[in-house]
Amino acid sequence: MLKNKTIFVMSTLVIAISLGACQPKQTEKQEDSQQTQVDQQKVELVGNTEKLSLNLPECKDKNCPELDIERLNSNQKFIDQVIDQKILELLREVVTLSPNEAHQENSASAVEASSALSVKNVKTPKMELEEKVAPYTKAFLDLDAEIKALSANHSINLMIKPKILNSDGSLVTVVLNSSNYLGGAHGSSSQTYFNFDLDTQKQVTLSDIVEKDKLKQLDAKAYEAFKAWIIESEIATNIDEYEQAWKFKLSDNFNLGKKGLILQYGEYEIGPYVVGLPRLVIPYDQLNGIIQAKYLPESTKVSNATSEVATKETK
Repeated sequence: MLKNKTIFVMSTLVIAISLGACQPKQTEKQEDSQQTQVDQQKVELVGNTEKLSLNLPECKDKNCPELDIERLNSNQKFIDQVIDQKILELLREVVTLSPNEAHQENSASAVEASSALSVKNVKTPKMELEEKVAPYTKAFLDLDAEIKALSANHSINLMIKPKILNSDGSLVTVVLNSSNYLGGAHGSSSQTYFNFDLDTQKQVTLSDIVEKDKLKQLDAKAYEAFKAWIIESEIATNIDEYEQAWKFKLSDNFNLGKKGLILQYGEYEIGPYVVGLPRLVIPYDQLNGIIQAKYLPESTKVSNATSEVATKETK
C-alpha cells in the first residue's frame, strides 16, 4: 500500500514538473507576440482628430461666427505636440489679442508648467490646448461683434484641421489645413505639410531627405517646374516679365506624393491671390540620386529596379 502511494506521489510530481517546464515557453511566445505588436505600432502613425470645445455662445442668427479647430490625437505624441504648437502659431498669425487676452495666454502657459509638477492636477493634451486657445476664442468673438456693429451682413469664420496623409514607411506626413474670413475683400487659406522620421522621432526638413551636395540640383529642377507651371496655368506668356513681380524660391513645405515630390506654396509666395495655393510637382524619375533612396515610396523603388533590369537586358 505504501509502495503504491509512493509511486502515485512520484507520478504527480513528474507531471507537475513537466507542465511547469512547458509553461514558460508559452509565456515567452506570448511576450514575443506582444513585443512584435508594440514594434509594429512604433513604425506607423495611427490616430484621428478630436474637436476642441471652445465655449462658443449660442447663436440663432444667419450670420453666426464659425470657429472650428481640431487637433491630432495619435500614437506618436511628439507629432501631436508639433501640430498643437503649429495650431497656436496659426492663431497668432490671424487673430490679434488685446493686452488682457495676451496676458491670459501667458497665464495659461504658466499654469501648464506648474501643473506638470502636480500629480493631482492631471490634464489631457486636448484640455491643455483648449486653455491656450481660449484667449483667441474671445478675441475672435470680439472681432465678430465689431464687424457686426458696422455691417450685420458679414459673417466671420476660422477653421484649422490636421489630417494624416502618409501613415507608414520611412517618412510619415501630416497636413494641417486652415482657412479663414475675418472681414475684408476676401478670405485666406493655408496648407502646411509636416514630415517625420519615426525611427529618429524627429521632424524632417527638405534638406534632410536630399543627398549630400544635391540641393542645388533639386533647386534647378524645381525652377524648371516653376516655369512650366507659369505656362500651363496661363497666368503669363513671358516668364521673365512674370519673375519681375514673382520670384521663384525653393519651398520647404513638401510632401512625397504618389507621382513625385510636391512643393507647396502659400498665398502670394510665387503668384497673385488668384492662383490660390500653388504647388509644383517634380516626378520621381527626375529625382534619382537627389532624394535619399530610403525616403522614396516603395512603388518608386520597384519601378526603378525594373527600369535598371530592362536597361541591362537591352545592353
